[in-house]
Amino acid sequence: MAGKSDYYEILGVSKGASDEEIKKAFRVLAHKHHPDKAGGDEAKFKEINEAYQVLGDPKRRAQYDQFGHAAEQMGGFGGAGFGWQGFGGFNGANFDFADLSDMMGDMFGFGGQRQEGRGKRRGGDIQMNLRLTFREAAFGIERKLELYKPASCSRCSGAGVEPGSRVATCPTCKGQGRIRRAQRTILGTFETVAGCSECGGAGNVPEKECKDCRGSGVRKESKTLTVNIPGGVNDGETIRLRGEGEAAGKGGTPGDLYLNIRINPDERWKRDGCDVRSGLEISFSEAALGANKPLETLDGRLDLKIPPGIQSGEEIRLKGKGTERLNASGRGDHFVKIIVKTPKSLSRKARKLLEELGEEVEL
Repeated sequence: MAGKSDYYEILGVSKGASDEEIKKAFRVLAHKHHPDKAGGDEAKFKEINEAYQVLGDPKRRAQYDQFGHAAEQMGGFGGAGFGWQGFGGFNGANFDFADLSDMMGDMFGFGGQRQEGRGKRRGGDIQMNLRLTFREAAFGIERKLELYKPASCSRCSGAGVEPGSRVATCPTCKGQGRIRRAQRTILGTFETVAGCSECGGAGNVPEKECKDCRGSGVRKESKTLTVNIPGGVNDGETIRLRGEGEAAGKGGTPGDLYLNIRINPDERWKRDGCDVRSGLEISFSEAALGANKPLETLDGRLDLKIPPGIQSGEEIRLKGKGTERLNASGRGDHFVKIIVKTPKSLSRKARKLLEELGEEVEL
């Protein structure tokens, strides 16, 4: 058809683009040009949709690659036209309608919420910072955390039903635990599924609600949690504890607890992966003659042997004296950088001795 732009050019992809690349390009362009957005372009929006309807379906794309726009006149595109309703005419060929639902949810604010199981609710996640000392992060530690959070009601075990009472089928969702709704948009009619708010996705309601949680299955209470922090954990890493977040109640799935690791700095050492680095000052004579110098390590204080003739800036490696390796065996190393300290002032005697030494010693 004369005057029509190439579909690949419209989406900004090459003819050899993968299905995922085409889908990604469509997402970006449809979001950018949607007419409901500020600066949107309805004509461009329809053009992008038209291109994706063809290139997003393997069969139609093959016909387009062979015949171009002439395939429309030949009936090669199935006569489905180019309205948004055409999304339903892809015959299921490698087309992920759930992905389209997510795409529309991202752009227009619906259909994006995922339900678990039969529409059951999921409890909220909890995030908290956990501060560790340098040594605690190096070797790991067992910590007890005090949390005050929505937890499963101990009286009804989270069911929301007064002990001894029965449950009945939820009149709102008819025991399905979820509600289907049809929503009309500029893109056509989309059906969304959401958990039933009446029964919380359980499919049933109590004849008599629990006195303690008033039928929600959840109560706020304090909980002590013992957590094992592995050795070698780094500052800024996050540890996820599944099911330790907020309770959902009525058979729902609890959320997760995320621990954001924060390591307090230590003036004696610096981390370099699983290695530890520190500095040690020595005098001229110690550098020339060698010495034993006290050094603080993660394992405690030891006497570090300084070899004669060491130069300022050289490092001494203490094998296996670093932090534990995260998710692996063994430890890193401790590197000690030698700093030869130069005196800022000298007595007459010291100056004379150094001058005499300079005549005797060849560098």
